[in-house]
Amino acid sequence: MAISSSAMALFLFLLLCFSFFSLSHSLRGFFIDCGSTSPTTHGGRTWQSDDGFVFSGINKNVTGPVLDPTLSTVRSFPRVLNRKFCYVVGPVFRTRRYMVRTTYYYGGVNGLDSPPVFDQIVDGTVWSMVNTTEDYALGLTSYYEGIFEAKARTMTVCIGSNMYTDSDPFLSALEVVTLENSLYNTTDFNNYGLRLVARHSFGYNGSNLRHPDDQFDRFWQPFGNSSGNVTSRTVSASGIWNLPPSKIFETELKTDKLEPLELNWPPISLPGPESNFTYYIALYFANDHASSSDNLRVFNISVNGIKYYGDLNASSAGHVVFASQWPLHGLTNITLTPSPLSKLGPLINGGELFHLVSLGERTHAKDVVNLERVKESLKNPPPDWNGDPCFPHEYRWTGITCSGGSRNRVVTLNLTNMDLSGSLSPSIANLTALSGIWLGNNSLSGTIPDLSPLKLLEIVHLQENNFSGEIPLSLGNIPRLRELFLYNNNLAGEVPQSLLNKQLNLRLFPGNHLLAPPPPA
Repeated sequence: MAISSSAMALFLFLLLCFSFFSLSHSLRGFFIDCGSTSPTTHGGRTWQSDDGFVFSGINKNVTGPVLDPTLSTVRSFPRVLNRKFCYVVGPVFRTRRYMVRTTYYYGGVNGLDSPPVFDQIVDGTVWSMVNTTEDYALGLTSYYEGIFEAKARTMTVCIGSNMYTDSDPFLSALEVVTLENSLYNTTDFNNYGLRLVARHSFGYNGSNLRHPDDQFDRFWQPFGNSSGNVTSRTVSASGIWNLPPSKIFETELKTDKLEPLELNWPPISLPGPESNFTYYIALYFANDHASSSDNLRVFNISVNGIKYYGDLNASSAGHVVFASQWPLHGLTNITLTPSPLSKLGPLINGGELFHLVSLGERTHAKDVVNLERVKESLKNPPPDWNGDPCFPHEYRWTGITCSGGSRNRVVTLNLTNMDLSGSLSPSIANLTALSGIWLGNNSLSGTIPDLSPLKLLEIVHLQENNFSGEIPLSLGNIPRLRELFLYNNNLAGEVPQSLLNKQLNLRLFPGNHLLAPPPPA
Protein backbone atom coordinates (compact mmCIF):
# COMPACT_ATOMS: atom_id res chain seq x y z
CA MET A 1 0.00 0.00 0.00
CA ALA A 2 1.49 3.33 -1.05
CA ILE A 3 0.52 6.90 -0.25
CA SER A 4 1.88 9.67 -2.47
CA SER A 5 3.04 12.74 -0.60
CA SER A 6 4.87 15.20 -2.87
CA ALA A 7 6.42 15.95 -6.23
CA MET A 8 9.70 14.74 -4.74
CA ALA A 9 8.46 11.19 -5.35
CA LEU A 10 8.06 10.60 -1.65
CA PHE A 11 6.24 7.49 -0.55
CA LEU A 12 5.24 5.67 2.59
CA PHE A 13 5.03 1.92 2.53
CA LEU A 14 3.42 0.00 5.38
CA LEU A 15 5.30 -3.09 6.35
CA LEU A 16 2.70 -5.81 6.17
CA CYS A 17 2.61 -9.07 8.04
CA PHE A 18 2.75 -11.23 4.91
CA SER A 19 5.42 -11.48 2.26
CA PHE A 20 5.14 -9.80 -1.12
CA PHE A 21 8.50 -11.17 -2.20
CA SER A 22 10.26 -14.52 -2.01
CA LEU A 23 12.97 -14.26 0.64
CA SER A 24 16.17 -16.22 0.57
CA HIS A 25 19.07 -15.89 2.96
CA SER A 26 21.37 -17.50 0.41
CA LEU A 27 23.81 -14.85 -0.76
CA ARG A 28 24.16 -14.91 -4.55
CA GLY A 29 26.79 -13.19 -6.61
CA PHE A 30 30.52 -12.96 -7.25
CA PHE A 31 33.04 -12.65 -4.39
CA ILE A 32 36.54 -11.94 -5.68
CA ASP A 33 39.68 -11.86 -3.54
CA CYS A 34 41.85 -9.55 -5.62
CA GLY A 35 45.46 -10.65 -5.97
CA SER A 36 44.77 -14.10 -4.55
CA THR A 37 45.95 -17.08 -6.58
CA SER A 38 43.49 -19.67 -5.27
CA PRO A 39 39.97 -19.82 -3.83
CA THR A 40 39.56 -19.38 -0.08
CA THR A 41 36.66 -19.86 2.30
CA HIS A 42 36.10 -17.46 5.17
CA GLY A 43 33.36 -15.21 6.44
CA GLY A 44 30.82 -17.89 5.57
CA ARG A 45 31.47 -17.74 1.82
CA THR A 46 33.91 -18.85 -0.84
CA TRP A 47 36.09 -16.13 -2.33
CA GLN A 48 37.38 -16.72 -5.83
CA SER A 49 40.81 -15.74 -7.05
CA ASP A 50 40.68 -12.99 -9.64
CA ASP A 51 42.17 -15.13 -12.42
CA GLY A 52 39.65 -15.16 -15.23
CA PHE A 53 38.06 -11.85 -14.21
CA VAL A 54 40.97 -9.49 -14.94
CA PHE A 55 43.72 -9.61 -17.56
CA SER A 56 46.16 -6.93 -16.45
CA GLY A 57 47.95 -5.83 -13.31
CA ILE A 58 50.04 -7.86 -10.89
CA ASN A 59 49.45 -9.56 -7.55
CA LYS A 60 51.01 -7.99 -4.47
CA ASN A 61 51.12 -9.20 -0.87
CA VAL A 62 50.36 -6.89 2.03
CA THR A 63 52.97 -7.13 4.75
CA GLY A 64 51.89 -6.94 8.35
CA PRO A 65 48.67 -8.02 10.07
CA VAL A 66 45.28 -7.50 8.42
CA LEU A 67 41.76 -7.58 9.82
CA ASP A 68 40.41 -9.94 7.17
CA PRO A 69 42.11 -12.57 4.96
CA THR A 70 40.86 -10.85 1.78
CA LEU A 71 43.03 -7.85 2.69
CA SER A 72 46.30 -9.80 2.61
CA THR A 73 46.64 -9.44 -1.18
CA VAL A 74 45.83 -6.75 -3.75
CA ARG A 75 45.71 -6.51 -7.52
CA SER A 76 47.94 -3.59 -8.50
CA PHE A 77 47.60 -1.80 -11.83
CA PRO A 78 50.10 0.38 -13.71
CA ARG A 79 49.79 4.12 -13.18
CA VAL A 80 49.00 5.33 -16.68
CA LEU A 81 46.99 8.55 -16.88
CA ASN A 82 43.47 7.99 -18.22
CA ARG A 83 43.87 4.27 -18.72
CA LYS A 84 41.33 1.96 -17.13
CA PHE A 85 41.88 -1.66 -16.13
CA CYS A 86 38.75 -3.73 -15.68
CA TYR A 87 37.30 -6.76 -13.97
CA VAL A 88 34.77 -8.41 -16.26
CA VAL A 89 32.13 -10.07 -14.05
CA GLY A 90 29.53 -12.45 -15.35
CA PRO A 91 27.39 -13.90 -16.51
CA VAL A 92 24.85 -11.52 -15.04
CA PHE A 93 21.18 -11.04 -15.90
CA ARG A 94 20.42 -8.07 -18.10
CA THR A 95 18.09 -5.53 -16.35
CA ARG A 96 18.76 -7.20 -12.97
CA ARG A 97 19.95 -4.99 -10.11
CA TYR A 98 23.30 -5.65 -8.43
CA MET A 99 25.13 -4.29 -5.42
CA VAL A 100 28.76 -3.60 -6.31
CA ARG A 101 31.17 -3.25 -3.38
CA THR A 102 34.87 -2.53 -3.68
CA THR A 103 37.19 -2.87 -0.68
CA TYR A 104 40.58 -1.22 -0.26
CA TYR A 105 43.40 -1.69 2.22
CA TYR A 106 46.68 -0.23 1.01
CA GLY A 107 49.16 -1.91 3.33
CA GLY A 108 52.06 0.07 1.87
CA VAL A 109 52.23 -2.10 -1.28
CA ASN A 110 53.65 0.78 -3.36
CA GLY A 111 56.38 1.64 -0.88
CA LEU A 112 54.87 5.06 -0.09
CA ASP A 113 53.36 6.14 3.21
CA SER A 114 50.02 7.18 1.74
CA PRO A 115 47.76 5.26 -0.63
CA PRO A 116 47.09 6.53 -4.16
CA VAL A 117 43.94 8.40 -5.18
CA PHE A 118 42.21 7.18 -8.34
CA ASP A 119 38.86 6.61 -10.09
CA GLN A 120 36.59 3.59 -10.09
CA ILE A 121 34.29 2.99 -13.03
CA VAL A 122 31.25 0.77 -13.58
CA ASP A 123 30.68 0.01 -17.25
CA GLY A 124 30.95 3.46 -18.88
CA THR A 125 30.37 5.60 -15.78
CA VAL A 126 32.85 7.07 -13.31
CA TRP A 127 31.22 5.84 -10.12
CA SER A 128 33.43 7.69 -7.63
CA MET A 129 36.94 8.77 -6.77
CA VAL A 130 38.74 6.43 -4.38
CA ASN A 131 40.55 8.23 -1.58
CA THR A 132 41.41 5.93 1.31
CA THR A 133 44.08 8.17 2.87
CA GLU A 134 42.14 9.13 6.01
CA ASP A 135 40.93 5.59 6.73
CA TYR A 136 44.37 4.10 6.15
CA ALA A 137 45.99 6.57 8.55
CA LEU A 138 43.60 5.24 11.21
CA GLY A 139 44.36 1.62 10.34
CA LEU A 140 40.93 1.14 8.78
CA THR A 141 39.65 -0.55 5.65
CA SER A 142 37.72 1.52 3.09
CA TYR A 143 34.79 0.25 1.08
CA TYR A 144 32.55 1.76 -1.58
CA GLU A 145 29.11 0.49 -2.46
CA GLY A 146 26.78 1.18 -5.35
CA ILE A 147 23.58 -0.18 -6.86
CA PHE A 148 23.54 -0.64 -10.64
CA GLU A 149 21.41 -2.38 -13.23
CA ALA A 150 23.15 -4.78 -15.59
CA LYS A 151 22.94 -3.57 -19.19
CA ALA A 152 24.55 -6.63 -20.81
CA ARG A 153 25.60 -10.20 -20.01
CA THR A 154 28.61 -8.94 -18.07
CA MET A 155 29.38 -5.98 -15.82
CA THR A 156 32.76 -4.28 -15.77
CA VAL A 157 34.29 -2.71 -12.68
CA CYS A 158 37.37 -0.71 -13.58
CA ILE A 159 40.19 1.16 -11.88
CA GLY A 160 41.71 4.22 -13.59
CA SER A 161 44.52 6.66 -12.87
CA ASN A 162 43.54 10.33 -12.79
CA MET A 163 45.57 13.52 -12.37
CA TYR A 164 45.81 12.96 -8.59
CA THR A 165 47.21 9.42 -8.82
CA ASP A 166 50.82 9.37 -7.57
CA SER A 167 51.44 5.60 -7.46
CA ASP A 168 49.92 2.40 -8.80
CA PRO A 169 46.17 2.05 -8.10
CA PHE A 170 44.98 -1.21 -6.54
CA LEU A 171 41.97 -3.23 -5.39
CA SER A 172 41.69 -5.59 -2.40
CA ALA A 173 38.27 -7.22 -2.93
CA LEU A 174 35.32 -7.00 -5.28
CA GLU A 175 31.76 -8.17 -4.61
CA VAL A 176 28.88 -8.14 -7.09
CA VAL A 177 25.72 -9.28 -5.25
CA THR A 178 22.40 -10.14 -6.88
CA LEU A 179 19.52 -8.07 -5.50
CA GLU A 180 15.76 -8.52 -5.56
CA ASN A 181 14.21 -6.24 -8.15
CA SER A 182 12.03 -4.67 -5.46
CA LEU A 183 15.03 -2.93 -3.91
CA TYR A 184 15.22 0.84 -4.50
CA ASN A 185 12.69 0.34 -7.28
CA THR A 186 11.56 3.96 -7.60
CA THR A 187 15.01 4.79 -8.98
CA ASP A 188 15.27 5.23 -12.74
CA PHE A 189 18.07 2.71 -13.24
CA ASN A 190 18.08 3.35 -16.99
CA ASN A 191 19.62 6.74 -16.28
CA TYR A 192 21.02 6.54 -12.73
CA GLY A 193 23.01 4.37 -10.39
CA LEU A 194 23.10 4.75 -6.61
CA ARG A 195 26.31 5.45 -4.66
CA LEU A 196 26.05 4.74 -0.95
CA VAL A 197 26.66 7.71 1.32
CA ALA A 198 25.40 6.33 4.64
CA ARG A 199 23.46 3.36 6.02
CA HIS A 200 22.85 3.20 9.76
CA SER A 201 20.94 1.31 12.40
CA PHE A 202 19.91 4.01 14.89
CA GLY A 203 20.37 3.45 18.61
CA TYR A 204 22.54 0.42 17.90
CA ASN A 205 26.10 0.26 19.23
CA GLY A 206 27.39 -3.15 18.16
CA SER A 207 29.45 -4.17 15.15
CA ASN A 208 28.10 -3.67 11.65
CA LEU A 209 24.91 -5.54 10.89
CA ARG A 210 25.38 -7.62 7.75
CA HIS A 211 24.68 -11.12 6.41
CA PRO A 212 22.91 -13.22 7.62
CA ASP A 213 20.92 -10.41 9.30
CA ASP A 214 20.85 -8.60 5.97
CA GLN A 215 20.20 -11.16 3.26
CA PHE A 216 22.17 -9.10 0.70
CA ASP A 217 25.11 -8.41 3.04
CA ARG A 218 24.56 -4.66 3.09
CA PHE A 219 26.49 -3.05 5.97
CA TRP A 220 24.37 -1.25 8.59
CA GLN A 221 26.66 0.79 10.81
CA PRO A 222 25.81 1.76 14.40
CA PHE A 223 24.63 5.33 14.95
CA GLY A 224 23.75 7.29 18.07
CA ASN A 225 23.67 6.32 21.70
CA SER A 226 21.61 3.29 22.54
CA SER A 227 18.44 3.94 24.53
CA GLY A 228 19.31 0.84 26.51
CA ASN A 229 16.02 -0.70 25.48
CA VAL A 230 16.79 -3.43 22.98
CA THR A 231 13.35 -4.79 22.27
CA SER A 232 12.55 -8.42 21.64
CA ARG A 233 9.88 -7.61 19.07
CA THR A 234 10.27 -9.14 15.64
CA VAL A 235 9.36 -7.05 12.63
CA SER A 236 9.15 -8.88 9.32
CA ALA A 237 10.72 -6.76 6.58
CA SER A 238 8.97 -8.62 3.78
CA GLY A 239 6.53 -5.81 2.95
CA ILE A 240 9.15 -3.08 2.65
CA TRP A 241 10.47 -3.00 -0.88
CA ASN A 242 14.07 -2.41 0.26
CA LEU A 243 13.94 -5.51 2.49
CA PRO A 244 15.95 -4.14 5.43
CA PRO A 245 17.03 -6.58 8.14
CA SER A 246 14.41 -6.96 10.84
CA LYS A 247 17.17 -6.48 13.42
CA ILE A 248 17.33 -2.72 12.76
CA PHE A 249 13.86 -2.44 14.33
CA GLU A 250 15.14 -3.79 17.66
CA THR A 251 16.83 -0.48 18.53
CA GLU A 252 15.94 3.13 17.93
CA LEU A 253 16.58 6.74 18.74
CA LYS A 254 13.51 8.09 20.50
CA THR A 255 11.93 10.31 23.07
CA ASP A 256 8.79 9.37 24.94
CA LYS A 257 8.20 13.03 25.69
CA LEU A 258 5.97 14.99 23.38
CA GLU A 259 8.83 17.03 22.02
CA PRO A 260 10.79 17.14 18.75
CA LEU A 261 13.55 14.62 18.16
CA GLU A 262 16.46 16.00 16.14
CA LEU A 263 19.42 14.21 14.65
CA ASN A 264 22.23 15.33 12.39
CA TRP A 265 22.47 12.55 9.85
CA PRO A 266 24.41 11.53 7.86
CA PRO A 267 27.41 12.26 10.10
CA ILE A 268 29.32 13.97 7.26
CA SER A 269 29.00 17.20 5.34
CA LEU A 270 27.73 16.69 1.80
CA PRO A 271 29.08 18.63 -1.22
CA GLY A 272 27.91 22.23 -1.58
CA PRO A 273 24.94 23.52 -3.60
CA GLU A 274 27.12 24.10 -6.66
CA SER A 275 27.30 20.30 -7.07
CA ASN A 276 23.55 20.16 -7.74
CA PHE A 277 23.51 16.61 -6.33
CA THR A 278 20.28 14.81 -5.53
CA TYR A 279 19.85 11.89 -3.15
CA TYR A 280 17.74 8.83 -2.48
CA ILE A 281 16.69 8.85 1.19
CA ALA A 282 14.99 5.99 3.05
CA LEU A 283 14.03 6.31 6.74
CA TYR A 284 12.72 3.33 8.73
CA PHE A 285 10.28 3.37 11.66
CA ALA A 286 8.52 0.85 13.93
CA ASN A 287 6.70 1.72 17.17
CA ASP A 288 8.19 -0.10 20.16
CA HIS A 289 4.72 -0.25 21.77
CA ALA A 290 1.79 -2.34 20.66
CA SER A 291 -0.54 -0.35 18.47
CA SER A 292 -3.38 1.19 20.47
CA SER A 293 -4.98 4.56 20.97
CA ASP A 294 -2.90 5.03 24.14
CA ASN A 295 0.43 4.39 22.37
CA LEU A 296 0.09 6.49 19.26
CA ARG A 297 3.34 7.84 17.83
CA VAL A 298 2.28 10.36 15.20
CA PHE A 299 4.80 12.89 13.96
CA ASN A 300 5.89 15.09 11.09
CA ILE A 301 9.24 14.62 9.41
CA SER A 302 11.29 17.50 8.06
CA VAL A 303 14.73 17.56 6.44
CA ASN A 304 16.67 20.80 6.82
CA GLY A 305 13.44 22.54 7.74
CA ILE A 306 11.55 21.31 4.65
CA LYS A 307 8.54 19.05 5.11
CA TYR A 308 9.47 15.51 4.17
CA TYR A 309 6.37 13.66 5.38
CA GLY A 310 3.38 14.62 7.47
CA ASP A 311 1.48 12.81 10.23
CA LEU A 312 3.29 9.50 10.07
CA ASN A 313 1.48 7.11 12.40
CA ALA A 314 4.32 4.76 13.34
CA SER A 315 2.85 1.37 14.15
CA SER A 316 4.58 -1.72 15.45
CA ALA A 317 4.20 -3.27 11.98
CA GLY A 318 6.86 -0.95 10.57
CA HIS A 319 7.19 1.68 7.85
CA VAL A 320 9.65 3.19 5.46
CA VAL A 321 9.40 6.72 4.13
CA PHE A 322 11.59 7.48 1.14
CA ALA A 323 12.36 10.13 -1.44
CA SER A 324 13.74 9.20 -4.85
CA GLN A 325 15.39 12.55 -5.65
CA TRP A 326 15.93 15.00 -2.80
CA PRO A 327 18.43 17.88 -2.99
CA LEU A 328 20.89 18.06 -0.09
CA HIS A 329 24.14 19.88 0.65
CA GLY A 330 26.31 20.51 3.69
CA LEU A 331 25.17 19.13 7.04
CA THR A 332 21.75 17.51 7.17
CA ASN A 333 19.27 17.88 10.02
CA ILE A 334 16.29 15.55 10.42
CA THR A 335 13.55 16.69 12.79
CA LEU A 336 10.66 14.53 13.98
CA THR A 337 7.91 16.69 15.52
CA PRO A 338 4.95 15.14 17.40
CA SER A 339 1.51 15.95 16.05
CA PRO A 340 -1.39 16.91 18.35
CA LEU A 341 -2.74 13.35 17.96
CA SER A 342 0.37 11.72 19.35
CA LYS A 343 0.46 10.09 22.81
CA LEU A 344 4.18 9.30 22.68
CA GLY A 345 7.20 11.08 21.28
CA PRO A 346 8.77 10.24 17.94
CA LEU A 347 11.35 7.54 17.19
CA ILE A 348 13.47 6.37 14.26
CA ASN A 349 15.16 3.01 13.64
CA GLY A 350 17.34 3.32 10.57
CA GLY A 351 18.27 5.23 7.47
CA GLU A 352 19.90 4.89 4.07
CA LEU A 353 21.24 7.69 1.90
CA PHE A 354 22.50 7.35 -1.68
CA HIS A 355 23.85 9.88 -4.14
CA LEU A 356 22.19 9.54 -7.55
CA VAL A 357 24.95 9.00 -10.12
CA SER A 358 24.02 9.98 -13.67
CA LEU A 359 24.99 7.11 -15.93
CA GLY A 360 27.43 7.87 -18.71
CA GLU A 361 26.82 7.13 -22.36
CA ARG A 362 27.54 3.74 -23.87
CA THR A 363 29.23 2.68 -27.08
CA HIS A 364 26.94 1.36 -29.83
CA ALA A 365 26.30 -2.29 -28.90
CA LYS A 366 27.22 -3.63 -32.35
CA ASP A 367 30.62 -1.94 -32.18
CA VAL A 368 31.27 -3.34 -28.71
CA VAL A 369 30.55 -6.90 -29.86
CA ASN A 370 32.75 -6.63 -32.93
CA LEU A 371 35.63 -4.94 -31.13
CA GLU A 372 35.55 -7.83 -28.66
CA ARG A 373 35.88 -10.24 -31.59
CA VAL A 374 38.79 -8.24 -32.96
CA LYS A 375 40.38 -8.41 -29.50
CA GLU A 376 39.89 -12.18 -29.35
CA SER A 377 41.80 -12.61 -32.61
CA LEU A 378 44.83 -10.79 -31.15
CA LYS A 379 47.23 -12.71 -28.96
CA ASN A 380 48.30 -9.66 -26.98
CA PRO A 381 45.64 -6.92 -27.21
CA PRO A 382 46.17 -3.66 -25.33
CA PRO A 383 45.72 -4.33 -21.59
CA ASP A 384 43.02 -1.66 -21.23
CA TRP A 385 40.75 -3.22 -23.85
CA ASN A 386 38.01 -4.07 -21.35
CA GLY A 387 34.91 -2.22 -20.28
CA ASP A 388 33.16 0.24 -22.55
CA PRO A 389 35.38 1.17 -25.52
CA CYS A 390 34.40 4.86 -25.76
CA PHE A 391 33.33 5.79 -22.23
CA PRO A 392 34.08 7.49 -20.01
CA HIS A 393 35.54 9.80 -22.66
CA GLU A 394 38.79 10.26 -20.78
CA TYR A 395 39.17 6.48 -20.39
CA ARG A 396 38.45 5.28 -23.94
CA TRP A 397 40.38 2.27 -25.18
CA THR A 398 43.93 2.67 -26.46
CA GLY A 399 43.96 3.30 -30.19
CA ILE A 400 40.34 4.16 -30.87
CA THR A 401 38.42 7.37 -31.42
CA CYS A 402 34.67 7.66 -31.22
CA SER A 403 32.07 9.76 -32.96
CA GLY A 404 29.99 11.02 -30.07
CA GLY A 405 26.44 11.93 -30.95
CA SER A 406 23.41 9.75 -30.38
CA ARG A 407 24.92 6.44 -31.57
CA ASN A 408 28.51 6.64 -30.26
CA ARG A 409 30.31 4.77 -33.03
CA VAL A 410 33.97 3.78 -33.27
CA VAL A 411 35.43 5.81 -36.17
CA THR A 412 39.18 5.06 -36.17
CA LEU A 413 41.43 2.24 -35.02
CA ASN A 414 45.13 3.06 -34.61
CA LEU A 415 47.35 0.38 -33.07
CA THR A 416 50.50 1.19 -35.02
CA ASN A 417 53.71 -0.24 -33.56
CA MET A 418 51.94 -1.91 -30.61
CA ASP A 419 53.82 -5.24 -30.90
CA LEU A 420 50.57 -7.02 -31.78
CA SER A 421 50.45 -10.61 -32.99
CA GLY A 422 47.63 -12.91 -34.01
CA SER A 423 45.27 -12.28 -36.90
CA LEU A 424 42.84 -9.61 -38.02
CA SER A 425 39.28 -10.77 -37.40
CA PRO A 426 36.75 -10.48 -40.25
CA SER A 427 34.52 -8.81 -37.63
CA ILE A 428 36.45 -5.60 -38.21
CA ALA A 429 34.29 -5.21 -41.31
CA ASN A 430 31.24 -4.88 -39.06
CA LEU A 431 32.61 -1.67 -37.54
CA THR A 432 30.82 0.19 -40.28
CA ALA A 433 31.60 3.72 -39.06
CA LEU A 434 35.37 3.24 -39.45
CA SER A 435 37.13 5.83 -41.60
CA GLY A 436 40.69 4.80 -40.80
CA ILE A 437 42.58 1.63 -39.85
CA TRP A 438 46.24 1.92 -38.79
CA LEU A 439 47.78 -1.44 -37.82
CA GLY A 440 51.27 -1.04 -39.30
CA ASN A 441 54.54 -2.18 -37.73
CA ASN A 442 53.17 -5.19 -35.86
CA SER A 443 53.39 -8.98 -36.33
CA LEU A 444 49.88 -9.73 -37.54
CA SER A 445 49.51 -12.76 -39.80
CA GLY A 446 46.89 -14.58 -41.84
CA THR A 447 44.89 -13.15 -44.69
CA ILE A 448 43.51 -9.64 -45.02
CA PRO A 449 39.75 -9.81 -44.42
CA ASP A 450 37.10 -8.41 -46.76
CA LEU A 451 36.76 -4.74 -45.82
CA SER A 452 34.25 -3.78 -48.52
CA PRO A 453 31.35 -3.28 -46.03
CA LEU A 454 33.27 -0.27 -44.66
CA LYS A 455 31.78 2.33 -47.00
CA LEU A 456 33.28 5.25 -45.02
CA LEU A 457 36.81 3.84 -44.97
CA GLU A 458 39.45 6.24 -46.35
CA ILE A 459 42.80 5.02 -45.01
CA VAL A 460 44.17 1.48 -44.46
CA HIS A 461 47.71 0.97 -43.16
CA LEU A 462 48.64 -2.71 -42.79
CA GLN A 463 52.33 -2.40 -43.73
CA GLU A 464 55.21 -4.08 -41.87
CA ASN A 465 53.25 -7.17 -40.78
CA ASN A 466 53.16 -10.85 -41.80
CA PHE A 467 49.93 -10.90 -43.79
CA SER A 468 49.86 -13.59 -46.50
CA GLY A 469 47.62 -14.68 -49.34
CA GLU A 470 46.33 -12.43 -52.08
CA ILE A 471 45.24 -8.81 -51.90
CA PRO A 472 41.42 -8.99 -51.65
CA LEU A 473 39.68 -7.85 -54.83
CA SER A 474 37.06 -6.24 -52.60
CA LEU A 475 39.48 -3.51 -51.53
CA GLY A 476 38.85 -1.87 -54.86
CA ASN A 477 35.14 -1.64 -54.07
CA ILE A 478 35.53 0.74 -51.12
CA PRO A 479 34.26 4.04 -52.53
CA ARG A 480 36.13 6.48 -50.28
CA LEU A 481 39.43 4.63 -50.02
CA ARG A 482 42.30 7.04 -50.84
CA GLU A 483 45.33 5.52 -49.10
CA LEU A 484 46.37 1.85 -48.88
CA PHE A 485 49.75 0.75 -47.46
CA LEU A 486 50.51 -2.99 -47.69
CA TYR A 487 54.29 -3.07 -48.16
CA ASN A 488 56.62 -5.46 -46.28
CA ASN A 489 54.16 -8.33 -45.83
CA ASN A 490 54.06 -11.81 -47.39
CA LEU A 491 51.37 -11.12 -49.95
CA ALA A 492 51.36 -12.89 -53.30
CA GLY A 493 49.38 -13.04 -56.54
CA GLU A 494 48.22 -10.29 -58.82
CA VAL A 495 47.45 -6.72 -57.85
CA PRO A 496 43.70 -6.17 -58.38
CA GLN A 497 43.02 -3.99 -61.40
CA SER A 498 40.34 -2.18 -59.40
CA LEU A 499 43.05 -0.75 -57.14
CA LEU A 500 45.18 0.37 -60.04
CA ASN A 501 42.29 2.25 -61.60
CA LYS A 502 41.54 4.28 -58.49
CA GLN A 503 42.93 7.67 -57.53
CA LEU A 504 44.74 6.04 -54.65
CA ASN A 505 47.97 6.47 -52.69
CA LEU A 506 48.93 2.81 -53.06
CA ARG A 507 52.15 1.41 -51.55
CA LEU A 508 52.76 -2.31 -52.13
CA PHE A 509 56.57 -2.46 -52.26
CA PRO A 510 59.16 -3.24 -50.96
CA GLY A 511 58.40 -6.67 -49.67
CA ASN A 512 55.58 -9.00 -50.81
CA HIS A 513 55.74 -11.48 -53.68
CA LEU A 514 53.34 -9.86 -56.05
CA LEU A 515 53.20 -10.40 -59.79
CA ALA A 516 54.00 -7.34 -61.83
CA PRO A 517 50.86 -5.25 -62.26
CA PRO A 518 49.27 -5.53 -65.67
CA PRO A 519 50.03 -2.77 -68.12
CA PRO A 520 47.61 0.12 -68.13
CA ALA A 521 44.69 -0.38 -70.50
